[in-house]
Amino acid sequence: MRRQLTHEVQNLIDRGRDRQLRLAVTGLSRAGKTAFLTSLVNQLRHAGIDARLDLLKSARDERLLGAQRVSQPDLGIPRFPYDEAMTSLGSTPPRWPEPTRGISELRLQLRYKTRRVRGLLGDTATLTLDLIDYPGEWLLDLPLLEHDFLSWSAAQLASMGPERRQYAETWQKSVAEHSADETVDESRLAELAERYAVSLRQAREAGFSHLQPGRFLLPGDLQGAPVLQFFPLPGVGESDRQRLESLPASSLYQTLKTRFRFYQQHVVKPFYRDYFRRFDRQIVLVDVLGALNAGPERFEDLSRALATLMRSFDYGKRSLLNRLFSPRIDRLAIAATKADHVTPDQHANLVTLLESLLADPIKDLRYADVPVRAFSLASIRATEPREVDNDGKRQPALRGHGLDGEPLLVYPGDVPAKLPEPTFWQRQGFAFTGFRPPPSTAAALPHIRMDAAMEWLIGDKLR
Repeated sequence: MRRQLTHEVQNLIDRGRDRQLRLAVTGLSRAGKTAFLTSLVNQLRHAGIDARLDLLKSARDERLLGAQRVSQPDLGIPRFPYDEAMTSLGSTPPRWPEPTRGISELRLQLRYKTRRVRGLLGDTATLTLDLIDYPGEWLLDLPLLEHDFLSWSAAQLASMGPERRQYAETWQKSVAEHSADETVDESRLAELAERYAVSLRQAREAGFSHLQPGRFLLPGDLQGAPVLQFFPLPGVGESDRQRLESLPASSLYQTLKTRFRFYQQHVVKPFYRDYFRRFDRQIVLVDVLGALNAGPERFEDLSRALATLMRSFDYGKRSLLNRLFSPRIDRLAIAATKADHVTPDQHANLVTLLESLLADPIKDLRYADVPVRAFSLASIRATEPREVDNDGKRQPALRGHGLDGEPLLVYPGDVPAKLPEPTFWQRQGFAFTGFRPPPSTAAALPHIRMDAAMEWLIGDKLR
């Protein structure tokens, strides 16, 4: 108890002196959160030695002395598996780190020299940097707080397009055998809920993103708990409300309604109350290339998912999040990851496409005076740019190794600079190729624009 109190007092002192920063990292599945955090820690650990951080001003000025890992303050949160990630990258052959499945944390202490007037170096100072990793799927649940069970059911079923609906067919056929007023059989309810969860997981594997509830995809310590045993109820609507509300507590409808409300109150709200409002800075990672590769319905689904996710950062006075939890994030980055999977001439298009995907949320954030910036980056660069001869013309290409270890020399195709027109999907030659990570050495991990993202997220604290 005394040790915890000492930690909390020290945290308050550091925050008061602007010597502590809580940086949260999120993204939907396959966006590259684990790779980003691994690279971030690695770059800071190698600062001033062999890390290439020219766009991080404190490193360019040779004022950033390095970073050390120290004990994290909250012993109830799993530690981010940095060592395990580095072991995967250093294996033979190298492997991408296993993705994290829930919230994790890691604390760094950065040492740097302050800058006095006229460019003179001042005293050595420290910045305590808390890195928090959490699934972006959890942010997709915020809109649940604006629904009751009946309206959420209708919204979920209406949002399914033709391809997305295919993955829900088995579940829908099973639930159609039951009526809203029948007495619940707990084992059957658990089975139906699992089939719904399976449909969400299958849709995610097929490239869909806008899937609720988020904890059904990444349940963490809630695996098997009744709070995750509910699902939208087909075949009922607003016109049925009065009849449904009069059903007994043991009915299917009332049981699902009760569990939905419990999920709202005991899963969604606590995340925003206990974690989200404590973040200072945030980066949202987006796998734009994967969505392009998956086709128009999945790309449109990503757009909806991002719009939903970004509502968590809407700090206008009338926003639901502001009314409930008073968040304090004062700077936001959004990043299109895996920039090394397209040729360098396409990186600018990757940024403008990301900005097009998030045009309305970015406008709202800037109106609310929340600084936000878009990037394209590769946390761990897996390819090298090359040129090939194509009918006498030099064409850019990428060289690397496929996930099967075979050497590749490819041109993935052009990235549209704005939201694709229907004709793009008919004629596009874009083919997203997965690459194996490069062989690891004792040197800093290779990257693309990690230093630019670091400058935006923490650079002002290293003056």
